[in-house]
Amino acid sequence: MDIQAYYKDVAAWMTSETTWEGFGQSVLRIALIIIIGQVIIWTANKTIDRVVLNRSESRMVLQTRRMTTVGKLVKNMISYAGYFIIGMLVLDEFGVQLAPLLAGAGVIGLAIGFGAQSLVKDIITGFFIIFEDQFAVGDVIQTGNFKGTVEVIGLRATRILSWTGEVHIIPNGMINEVTNFSMHNSIAFIDVSIGYEEDAEKAIVIIRRELERFENDNLVKPPEVLGIQTMLSTEVKVRITAECLPNTQAVVARALNAYIKKVLDGHGIDIPYPRMVTYHRNERGGDPNGA
Repeated sequence: MDIQAYYKDVAAWMTSETTWEGFGQSVLRIALIIIIGQVIIWTANKTIDRVVLNRSESRMVLQTRRMTTVGKLVKNMISYAGYFIIGMLVLDEFGVQLAPLLAGAGVIGLAIGFGAQSLVKDIITGFFIIFEDQFAVGDVIQTGNFKGTVEVIGLRATRILSWTGEVHIIPNGMINEVTNFSMHNSIAFIDVSIGYEEDAEKAIVIIRRELERFENDNLVKPPEVLGIQTMLSTEVKVRITAECLPNTQAVVARALNAYIKKVLDGHGIDIPYPRMVTYHRNERGGDPNGA
C-alpha cells in the first residue's frame, strides 16, 4: 500500500465539504436527541410530581407515603428508560447497527435471568415492598430474628439498624413476614402492684386523679386506669394503659412507672414487698413448732 497515497486520501476526506457537512448534521442531530430526551424526562418527572401531589392532598398519611415512594420509583424507571433510548439513538448516529446489539443484549439478559434467579426474586419482592408500602425508611420493623430501624430500602436488599448498633443487610427475597411498629399508635401498659393491707379502691381513685396531671410529649390520649387486673397471694395488680406515638410505648411506660411510684409514696400507699419470717428453734433442737 502506498503510504503517500493513503495520506492524500485522508487529507482529501478531511478537507471535503461533504465530510464536514455530514459531521455537522450528525452533531446537530445528537444535540437535538439529547436535548429533546432531557426535556421529555423532565416533563414526565414534573407530571408525576403533580399527580402524586394532587392525590396525596386527598389521601391519608400512610397512603400519601406510598404515593410518594411509588412516584420516586416510577421517575427512576422513566429516567433509566429515557437515557437508554437516548444512548441507542446516539449510537445509531455513529453508524452502530442497533439490531444485533439489541439482540445480543436480549440474549445476555435472558442468560442472566436464568443464572441469577435469586436476584430477580429480590428485585421483584423489593418492588412490591415499595409499591404496597409495607414499610418505609425510618420505620421500626421486625422480620425473622432481625428488629430495628429501616435505613435503606433498595430493589435488591433492605438495611436495618438495630438499637444496639448492628446493621443487618437482608435480601428482599428473604423477607417473608414483616411486623411494622411504626404505622399506628402504640399502647403502653403497666401493672401497679398494691399490697393487701392497702385499700385498692382508694388507691385506684388516687392514681386516676393524679394521672390527669401526667404529661409526656409522646402521649396521644391521657392514661386510663382499667382497674384490678389480677389478684395474687400477697398483692393486687392495677392495670394502666396509655395510647402513645408509634414505637414509644417503652419510653412512656418507664415515665409512668416513675410517676406512679412518686404518687404512691406521696399518699403513703405501700407496694408489696417480700417479708422475712424468722424461725426459732426450741431448747431441745426440735422444729419451730416444738415437735
